[in-house]
Amino acid sequence: LPKLYQHDYRLNWGFTLNDNLTESLSFVYSVSNNRIIRNYLNSDGSQREDIGLWDDFFDMGIPNQHNQALRVNYDLPFNKFPFLDFINAQYSYTGNFQWQKGSEILKTIPDTPDLGNTIQNSQGHQLNGALTMERLYDYLGIKRKQPQQRDPDRSRNRLGFTRESSLQNQDDRTPPRNNTSNQDKWLNTGIDLLTALKRVSVNYNETRGTYLPGYLQNVGFIGTLKPSTGFIFGGQADIRELAARKGWLTVYQDFNDQYLTNQTKVLNFQADLEPSQGLIINLNADRTYAENYAENYRVDPYQLQYQSLAPRRYGNFSISTIMIGTAFQKSDEAQSKAFEKFRENRLSIANRLAKNAGMDLSNPANINAKTGFPKGFGRTSQQVLLPAFLSAYTHQDPASIRLGAFRNTPLPNWDIKYTGLMQFTFFRDRFRRFSVQHGYHAGYTINQFQTNLTYDFNNPYGMSNLDQNENFKSEILISNINLTEQFSPLLRIDLEMKNAVSLMAEVDKDRMLSLSFDNNLLTEIQGNEYRLGLGYRIKDLKVTTMVEGVRRVLSSDLNLKADIAYRRNKTIARYLDTNDAQLTTGQDRWEFHFTADYALSQHLTAMFYYDHNFSKYFVSTAFPQTTIRSGIRLRYSFGN
Repeated sequence: LPKLYQHDYRLNWGFTLNDNLTESLSFVYSVSNNRIIRNYLNSDGSQREDIGLWDDFFDMGIPNQHNQALRVNYDLPFNKFPFLDFINAQYSYTGNFQWQKGSEILKTIPDTPDLGNTIQNSQGHQLNGALTMERLYDYLGIKRKQPQQRDPDRSRNRLGFTRESSLQNQDDRTPPRNNTSNQDKWLNTGIDLLTALKRVSVNYNETRGTYLPGYLQNVGFIGTLKPSTGFIFGGQADIRELAARKGWLTVYQDFNDQYLTNQTKVLNFQADLEPSQGLIINLNADRTYAENYAENYRVDPYQLQYQSLAPRRYGNFSISTIMIGTAFQKSDEAQSKAFEKFRENRLSIANRLAKNAGMDLSNPANINAKTGFPKGFGRTSQQVLLPAFLSAYTHQDPASIRLGAFRNTPLPNWDIKYTGLMQFTFFRDRFRRFSVQHGYHAGYTINQFQTNLTYDFNNPYGMSNLDQNENFKSEILISNINLTEQFSPLLRIDLEMKNAVSLMAEVDKDRMLSLSFDNNLLTEIQGNEYRLGLGYRIKDLKVTTMVEGVRRVLSSDLNLKADIAYRRNKTIARYLDTNDAQLTTGQDRWEFHFTADYALSQHLTAMFYYDHNFSKYFVSTAFPQTTIRSGIRLRYSFGN
C-alpha cells in the first residue's frame, strides 16, 4: 500500500500593545499571524522521506493569514471648561487589516497567471455624547423657589423678637406649614418648563470597508506597509490604480472575483424631558444608511492600467418620521383621503422635476396631451411617485417636499408616561398606583436600492434615457418603499386600588404602507387593538393540605389575572391607475387569558392558566379558527 502522509505544521504568533498616552487618550494595537510550514515537501510537491519532527525546527514557514487592528479612544475635554462640564463625549477609531493567502490549487492551473491573495480593511468612527442638563442648570443658577416654612406658634413682635405661644404645650403645636406665594408658584412653573429637558444622548457610528482580491504581494513576518500605510490602518482611499500601476494585481483577463466596498452610517438621538412632576417624555430619532459597491476588474498586462467592469451600488435606508397628520383619516376599501391626495400630488411633483430639468412647461410640446403630465415625468415615474407618496402620507406640502429618495434629518418619535395624578389626595387615598401612557413610532424604509445600469449619466434628460413608459430613467432603482406607524399604545391606563383590585385598559393602533414601483400597487395594512385587564390579589389565603397524612396549612397570596383583547387587521390593495381597492385579507381576533398563581412554598409556585383564542377571517377561503389551551404549571426556583 502507498504511504499515507498527514502533516499540518503551523506557527501562530501575535502581540498586543496598549497604552494610556494621556488621561483622555488611549490606544490598543494588536497583530496576529498564522503561518504554514511545508518543510516536509520537495520543490515539486512530493513528500520528503528523510524529514523528521524536529528537523528545521526554526523554519518560520510562509504566511497564511495576517490580521492587525488599531483602536484609539479619546475623551473629549469638555470637563476642562466649567460651563461645558455637563457634556460628556467619547470618540473612538478602529482600523482593521487582513491579508489572506490565495489557494494553492489555483496555481496548478495551466496557462493561468498568479491569481494572487486577498486583502481587506475596515475603519470605524464612533462618537457618543451625553448632555446632563441638570449640571448646566446648576451652573447657571436656575433652581426652583423653595417654600418657606412658618411655625404658627412662633411670632415676631414689632421689635423683631420671637416669642413662643404659651396657650398650648410645645408637643401639641400645629406642624409647620409651607408658605409659598402665588408668585413663587408661577415662578416654579416657569422654571419647570425651562428645565424640562433633563438628558440628551447622541450616538453616531460610521463604518467603511474595502475588499480587494487578486493582490500579488506577500506579507512579512511582522506585517507590511503595502499597498499603503493608510490602507493597513483602515484608510479608505482608493488604492486600485496604485496597486495596478505597481504590478501588485493579477493580470489574468478572466479573473471574476469582485472588488467590494461598503459603508454604514447610523445615527441615534434620545432626549428625556420632565416638564412637570410625574410627567416623563422620552424622545428618540434614528437614521441608518447602508451602501455596498461591487465591480469586476481587469488589469492591462502591458500598460498596467486598471479597468472597472460593470460597477453597481446597492443598499438600504431607514429613518424615523412622523405620519400623525394622516393617522386618523378615514381609510377603508371604499375611500381613502390620503390615497386620493397621493394621486393629486403626482402632477405637482412632476412639474417640479420638469422645471429642475430645464423644461419649459408653457410649451405644449413638453406636455403629454393625454395625461397632462410633462413628458419624461409621467404619472408612473418612480421619480414622481416616491415624493408624491411621502408628501401625501406624511402630510407635507408637495411644493416643498424633498424630491430625492433619501432624507437627512430624522424626526423624533416619543413615549409619554404620566403618574402625576398620585399627587392629589383623591387618588392617593384610593389607589396604590395610577399611570397613563402613550407612545408613537413611525419610520420610512427603503428595503433595497441599486444602481440603474441602463441610466445614461451623460444625457439624463435625453431620448437615450427614456424607459418603455417614456419616462426618464432614475439613477437608482427601488423595488418598493415602506411607511410604518405604531401607536403603542395610543392610550394605556394602568391602576391598582387600595382594595387589591388592578385594572389595565389599552388601545393600540398601527398601519403599514408599502408602495411597489414594479406594478404601482399600494398595499395598506391596518390594525386596531383593544385590551382590558383585571387583577385581584387575595392576601394570605390559607389552604389546608394532607400530604402523607400530615396536616399542613399554607398561607400565601392568590393572584388572579384576566385579560380580554380584540384586534382587527385589514389588508387593502390600492391601484393607482384604476379606481379599484380590494380587501385582500384580514381578520377579527378575540383573545381571553386567565391565570391564577399561588406560592406553595418559598421556592415552589403553582399556576392555573386558561387561554382562549378565536379568529374570523374576512375572505371566504379562510375558515374560522379557535384555539384553547389550559393546564397547570409548577415552577421551582433554586437558590435563595
